[in-house]
Amino acid sequence: MLGSGLQTVKDIHQGWAWVVIIGNGLAGLWALSANWLPQLRTRALWWFIGIAEATVFVQVVLGATMVGKYKVPLPQFHAFYGFVAIIAIAIIYSYRFQMQHRLYFLYGFGSLFVMGLGIRAMLIAAKA
Repeated sequence: MLGSGLQTVKDIHQGWAWVVIIGNGLAGLWALSANWLPQLRTRALWWFIGIAEATVFVQVVLGATMVGKYKVPLPQFHAFYGFVAIIAIAIIYSYRFQMQHRLYFLYGFGSLFVMGLGIRAMLIAAKA
């Protein structure tokens, strides 16, 4: 039986995966929609994208806690997708000035890509 601390972190990590996936999916759809509908280009969009991206970092910290503190073995490639998501967020952010003319596409497709990485990581964990 898992210790109560580990079980708590594991439950949060599993539930938070849905927050990452749904949050980044919605952010991506909102940003892509804003490309064609100027009324959707609000400050709230950028706050939402920032919060959705921050959920990835929380998820990775939860996973690292499970591995580092509780010595939970990792499914193959599971952590890889988490770290690729962080790298993808950094790349998206670093291209914001070069892609200013296609900023909503950048963040829209970028957020959907991060969502896909979350889905893939969840599917790998479910197989383990």
